[in-house]
Amino acid sequence: MEKIAFFDTKPYDYESFTKYNKNYDIRFFEDKLNPGTAALSKGCRAVCAFVNDDINSEVIDILRENGTELLLMRCAGYNNIDLKYAEGKLTILRVPAYSPYAVAEHAMALILLLNRKVHKSYIRTRDYNFSINGLTGFDLHGKTAGIIGTGKIGQVFIDICKGFGMNILASDPYPNHEFAADRGFEYVSTDKLFAESDIISLHCPLTKDTRYIVNEDSLRRMKKNAFIINTSRGKLIDSEALLRALREKRIAAAGLDVYEEETDVFYEDRSGDIIDDEVLSLLVSMPNVIITSHQAFLTEEALSSIAQVTLSNADEFFSGKTEFANKVRAEY
Repeated sequence: MEKIAFFDTKPYDYESFTKYNKNYDIRFFEDKLNPGTAALSKGCRAVCAFVNDDINSEVIDILRENGTELLLMRCAGYNNIDLKYAEGKLTILRVPAYSPYAVAEHAMALILLLNRKVHKSYIRTRDYNFSINGLTGFDLHGKTAGIIGTGKIGQVFIDICKGFGMNILASDPYPNHEFAADRGFEYVSTDKLFAESDIISLHCPLTKDTRYIVNEDSLRRMKKNAFIINTSRGKLIDSEALLRALREKRIAAAGLDVYEEETDVFYEDRSGDIIDDEVLSLLVSMPNVIITSHQAFLTEEALSSIAQVTLSNADEFFSGKTEFANKVRAEY
């Protein structure tokens, strides 16, 4: 029975993978995969990692020395891997799509919370304060949603926005014109999207071209009443520029499920700690910012899909098959 070392695991990982595992001796570790913990992989031909693990060249060397041949990513993203260094050393497989509905629905949940201030009214009524002063929102119907990235998640989010009666602007380097024609929206430049959208939602991967796609310049193009929503990758947004824009009231609100320096904070209970990250602390304190802890994917359906696809990837690798649709290829 092949051994797989699972890093950065939580109770829900244990439950979902134990439910579907029939072929492997899985070693669950709470520690993130990094140079200090990679030695735990000794004797395991496969390692399973997550979004905030640090799979750099040093980690890759340790994994290879320990006999690891396969890196299983139980997520879609792989920007935390040194792909160029890993080429020829590890086979890397991922879960390219688990539940686009989970992430898209969470993005809309952030919009609704920010707009209708449900989080504030919840806290008020818990204290028997039934005043509705300061809770005024706006109709989403007729507003313009700008979607950056129209892959599976972006497409589901577009359908959700259309259900609210919103107008759509989209930007993607690989536009899906057939989908656009069917749903009745147009692709535009990012400059036009930032300038004309009431709500901007990010649904693109983190690449050298999308890093800090939301920056000082793009934030200055946005409407003063605009919302920015990010359920994709933290480094799509320059957090310091976002903080300045919010403090100077150049945009209205932000809903973030990811943050560029989240690695040591998200998924952990830091309620008894003083957070050293001043930008994160200030963003959390703002009344027009909602931050969730990278939980957009967290539905029963998504967890089941992640477990099944990850284990299926391992099955195909160990059965000798070498070409997979979800293989991570080194593209620079």
